[in-house]
Amino acid sequence: MRAARRRTAAVVAVALSATLLMAGLSGCVGAAPAHTIGATHTAGAAPTPSPTPTVDPVEAYARQRLANLTLRQKVASLFMLHTPGTDPAALRGYVDRYGVGGMILMGDNIPSTPAELAAQTAAMTASDPGLPPLIGVDEEGGDVTRLGWDDQPGADTLRDQDPAATRDAFARRATLLKQAGISVNFGTVADVTADPASFIADRVLGTEPGAAAARVAASVTGERGTVLSTLKHFPGHGESEADSHHAVPSTAVSKQDWSTRDAPPFQAGISAGAELVMFGHLAYTQVDAAPASLSAAWHRILTDELGFRGASITDDLRMLQDTGLPQYQDPGENAVQAIAAGNTMVLDVLPAGGDPDALIDAVVTAVQQGRIPVAQIDTDALKLLQLRRSLSAEE
Repeated sequence: MRAARRRTAAVVAVALSATLLMAGLSGCVGAAPAHTIGATHTAGAAPTPSPTPTVDPVEAYARQRLANLTLRQKVASLFMLHTPGTDPAALRGYVDRYGVGGMILMGDNIPSTPAELAAQTAAMTASDPGLPPLIGVDEEGGDVTRLGWDDQPGADTLRDQDPAATRDAFARRATLLKQAGISVNFGTVADVTADPASFIADRVLGTEPGAAAARVAASVTGERGTVLSTLKHFPGHGESEADSHHAVPSTAVSKQDWSTRDAPPFQAGISAGAELVMFGHLAYTQVDAAPASLSAAWHRILTDELGFRGASITDDLRMLQDTGLPQYQDPGENAVQAIAAGNTMVLDVLPAGGDPDALIDAVVTAVQQGRIPVAQIDTDALKLLQLRRSLSAEE
């Protein structure tokens, strides 16, 4: 290879010498002088300026904010937590005290009117309007409806209609959420099953992969530009009848069968532009014995095989504790394993008396001990900072 390069260089040198010689001879007989290599102007004219590289203002802002955060602040920004109540001042105080990157609204946070909810969410974002926390809710319609004034149909109705009906329903639902100050909808169930005994059966948008994929894509299209869309529960709850709120459902489905049956709706939602994917507490034992929410293997599949480049988030980690299994009784350790596995964000609906500081401290300690690379924390924090900045009115 080196000899070939020397021969190529020699040829180029000879050619260049010949060119320069001809240019000199041309100048001797009165021809117009040759231009200097790389020049773009004519004699007497000002040089054409090089184009100024464009800088994404959202990314630039996020990088500046990241540079000014401590490790603990970066880690805190990876949590989406919950505290009960509808008092705007108390909710704002919770966000400010812990510096979390997001809050999830549950049934105990929803007042009786849209105006009251809008006042709550406005308070939660008031302390740093240039970088609001993500405010999420499970608003699927049908069985899972948090907002009492959401009269749009859910999956139990939509799966029997044309995909356009799903798009329209989710577009109207997204408008309701945005008006209430909610920025993230955990509303698109990308699971698929035809088993009526399945825990998720009433919430799927299709009972076979193609139908589910079409409606999943339609729901994301309907929400686009209004709220951030989330696909759940990756890699797919439809392969088990068990309820992951009380157990870790397990299936021996092969990777090939998963690719055929469960992956298409997620792939369709990703192609449609979904910004988040929620990982379920589901064990596909042929891929990994651990729940997908704590599995690096499943995170690699999502990025490398399905091409997802958005933010991943766990399903509520409290569900793991509620299984009663001894290996999941330490909430801090659950958070550490979730982030180490590749989740961008951790969702935890803490029980009464739950300690956010303990969760944050556990992850900080894990970083200091080398269990989680600092670079990973920076990457995750930057991705969420960009997402949050994109929602800001000050952008």
